[in-house]
Amino acid sequence: MARHTISKTLEFKVFYFEAYKSKYNLTGKECLDIFNKYKVFNYLNDFYDVLHTIGKEYVLEDIDIYINARRKS
Repeated sequence: MARHTISKTLEFKVFYFEAYKSKYNLTGKECLDIFNKYKVFNYLNDFYDVLHTIGKEYVLEDIDIYINARRKS
């Protein structure tokens, strides 16, 4: 049987999607709408090398800063 592996970046993005969803008590659709609208998945992917070495609370705060900056532009 073939073993399916998930990429580290995909696992990272899913983890922070779920963490953000829980932090703000969002439904999956609400969180997905936010992540898609503000391109959070792209951000997490582009900065994975740095972000994956930092703690969860810092990354969640960074996501908030990123979204707020995009809302203002």
